[in-house]
Amino acid sequence: MQRQFDTALGEMPDTVLDGMRSGEIPGVILAVSGGIDSMCMADLAIHSSLGIRFAVAHCNFHLRGGESDSDAAMVKEWCRNNGIKIYIADFDTAGYASSNSLSIEMAARELRYRWFGQLCSEYGFAGVLVAHNANDNAETLLLNLLRGTGLRGLAGMGRLSCLPCQPGSGRHEPSSVDTPGDMVPFLCRPMIGFTRKQIEGYVRSMNVRYREDSTNADTVYRRNSIRNEVFPLLEKINPSFIKTLNREMGYFSEADGLLRELVMSSTRPEAPRVLREGETGEEVRIGIRSLMSFRHWPYLLYMYLEPYGFNSAVISAVEKLLKASMTDRATLAGKFFRSGTHIMVTASDAIVIRRLDMQDAVMSDAVCDGDGAVTVTGPGRYSLGNDAFTVEVRPRSSFVSLECPAGTVICDSSSLPFPFRCRRWRAGDWMRPLGMRGKKKVSDLFTDLKFDAFRKSSAVVAVQGDGYDGHIGAIVGVRIDDSLKVTGDTAYVLVLSLE
Repeated sequence: MQRQFDTALGEMPDTVLDGMRSGEIPGVILAVSGGIDSMCMADLAIHSSLGIRFAVAHCNFHLRGGESDSDAAMVKEWCRNNGIKIYIADFDTAGYASSNSLSIEMAARELRYRWFGQLCSEYGFAGVLVAHNANDNAETLLLNLLRGTGLRGLAGMGRLSCLPCQPGSGRHEPSSVDTPGDMVPFLCRPMIGFTRKQIEGYVRSMNVRYREDSTNADTVYRRNSIRNEVFPLLEKINPSFIKTLNREMGYFSEADGLLRELVMSSTRPEAPRVLREGETGEEVRIGIRSLMSFRHWPYLLYMYLEPYGFNSAVISAVEKLLKASMTDRATLAGKFFRSGTHIMVTASDAIVIRRLDMQDAVMSDAVCDGDGAVTVTGPGRYSLGNDAFTVEVRPRSSFVSLECPAGTVICDSSSLPFPFRCRRWRAGDWMRPLGMRGKKKVSDLFTDLKFDAFRKSSAVVAVQGDGYDGHIGAIVGVRIDDSLKVTGDTAYVLVLSLE
């Protein structure tokens, strides 16, 4: 096993290997949980002939009470005995899962990889070695089949890929086609070619200490159900099914890479019209008309959406919407979909994708229900969800002109006295826009201004009193009600600006 392990380590980028030998790169991180797989990897690493420099990172997820602390203590002792630097992180995994509507498995994965990325960034480590093995890969294949991840998911986990959960990335499991660049932290799986039986044999022969995870028998976790209930049945049918599935995953990976290369080469001249970033780089827009001009556009749609964490069920729903829009455009606009990291909305001419941290976590038809308001008691900076705005009071004499820069509105401060409330707009809200006599629904005003669903969802309105009659005083940074206009009698001006 040692020779195979060293060969796998040799697949790390040459720049990394050379950098570690010269001392320019401090090394790589070994992700060690204390279980049999990671302790086997750690033992193989310290006996490697390649002279790899590494530190150990251990995550205490605090999911098993005293067992979790005992895992950390054992890994810490192993590092001390072998002169290895160790980093330990404590996570409130259950709390994070609850607050982010994630499964415990997904929450632990996010916390783990995010921290690994922080270690690489802070200390200069080139990447992370994890102990995924051939059995894990086979489990991933079956999980992906059940979830519906397309051909890419059937490729399983590659030996070398980019470290997931980095800024701008999705939460999907990278496959072998995600090749890291020189400056991007990588994820290496040097154990991916070993079966669990091989690992168990090595640990016995080398007397390697490890900890048993009692939750491995808990079939509440889907992966455990596959491992403990499905695999024994498959082994009866084909005793070497683990090796068979891993071999087939290699073929799937090659097929996926070839297909993507063919599709992208055939669409390259049209790519700027189909897929483009927004002006601020915060969003991606997929042009619907250009997309659907291709014969095999459903697969192209899948290729574009899957990296942002959208599964096949969501992508299939979007495909149905696009097909329905060919006869009824009204069915398309304003539909929301959410992945772990991104939110997607369909507009009349495009599919728009943004990271979740660019928007409130919950969006429902771009209208916020409930009070969900902040009380503005005076000048200052205020936040509503992920959106912030500032409130200033200035003398009217300080304004040479009443023209405002984008994102700012001004009004007579006496017409909107403190305290007033700011909230999300609601269905039924209305105003008399500056210079108009009649009422206008806020929803109609947004349509006139050609606001997409994202801008509608982030709109902040100012109201006097409880505002339950739907009459709003201003859309912060957009429009004011005619009753708040600055006149010749205005002494002080209220300035409302979106950040």
